[in-house]
Amino acid sequence: MRLSRYFLPILRETPKEAEIVSHRLMLRAGLIRQEAAGIYAWLPLGQRVLMKVCQIVREEQDRSGAIELLMPTIQPAELWRESGRYDDYGKEMLRVEDRHERAMLYGPTNEEMITEIFRAAVKSYKQLPLNLYHIQWKFRDEVRPRFGVYRAREFLMKDAYSFDLDAEAARHSYNKMFVAYLRTFARLGLKSIPMVAESGPIGGKLSHEFIILAETGESEVFCHRDYLDFEVPGEGVDFDDVPGLARTVAKWTSLYAATSEKHDAAAYGALPRDKQVSARGIEVGHIFDFGTKYSEPMKATVTGPDGSVQPVHMGSYGIGPSRLVAAVIEASHDAAGIKWPEAVAPFRVGLLNLKQGDAATDAACEALYRDLSAAGIDVLYHDQDERPGAKFATMDLIGLPWQLIVGPKGLAEGKVELKRRADGARELVAPAAAVARLKG
Repeated sequence: MRLSRYFLPILRETPKEAEIVSHRLMLRAGLIRQEAAGIYAWLPLGQRVLMKVCQIVREEQDRSGAIELLMPTIQPAELWRESGRYDDYGKEMLRVEDRHERAMLYGPTNEEMITEIFRAAVKSYKQLPLNLYHIQWKFRDEVRPRFGVYRAREFLMKDAYSFDLDAEAARHSYNKMFVAYLRTFARLGLKSIPMVAESGPIGGKLSHEFIILAETGESEVFCHRDYLDFEVPGEGVDFDDVPGLARTVAKWTSLYAATSEKHDAAAYGALPRDKQVSARGIEVGHIFDFGTKYSEPMKATVTGPDGSVQPVHMGSYGIGPSRLVAAVIEASHDAAGIKWPEAVAPFRVGLLNLKQGDAATDAACEALYRDLSAAGIDVLYHDQDERPGAKFATMDLIGLPWQLIVGPKGLAEGKVELKRRADGARELVAPAAAVARLKG
């Protein structure tokens, strides 16, 4: 993509309303634009990142055996009245009426709707286990939206819902999502720690939040230091291995880790002093096992092996891709701007022409742009007539993993400069060697 033909509204000044790093950088780098309190438009650069995050989430959900569908954003209120949550949910729920005066709502979550879909189609235990997920926009009318997309009113959510015959099978479904979440966050370059958490309005007795440690975290969290060195399950993990997954989850829940709501000061205090970690944390995922909380009142039942009709056991599992974009920035930035991990970078390479209009640099950049694109490498070519300092500042701000810098002095020696954004390492190489390095 040529920058001269792209839509990238860079802000030179830091917006006053932006309180944390990710909010400031997302606005300045042209990833988002606020349209109302807690409601943001995702601009082209931000949309590219968001879709790459969604793809990683989707791949790990599919790997675990979950099946994707898509549910609507607007839900009928009667479903929520069946479960008993319509009046209990509070002012966070946006309630509306359609033209026929039917009570509707903008979905803050989808337990009721997925239960209705399930009960209409599944009647026998032979159709279980089942895990259905979608990636869809949600709305929760936060009393104080803040920190940009980190705590927004409208946000993108991956929510999965498992259905099992009994509590034992439901625990295996829970373990599948537990391990899938560890893998998802690791692929995004994030070190997540599963912590015992409150279930809140979702309900249930078993719940874990996946937390990344960050100074701008919304709450204090407490954990054993050894979690920072635990190895995440690899790509070959077998999600059908019931005892194997149970052992993995047992390891990842064997040490102390809790959010502030579930913190046990005595248990934490019993840890060796050098193993205590007290820090701020960002929630990047939340999983729940809530048994028959929804299936009983909504009559989501199946016929069991003995012919009896029984309610299914359910769980729900949430990840916020839009929130994850902010979390990645909080974990990976410097004073100059964002430092995207390659897995989610909007473009892999920024190509800088330091003397736009010069025949030699123009020709070299055109050749590099053509070769990189032909190799399937996402490249953003800064082909605008700006001073080199401004081009460097723009590229550092938007944080592409690699910068390929073409200037007349280096080109006279048959060299271009390749810079790695993560650590600032630079080297002079021949243009063909630069393309080969980036292909590799």
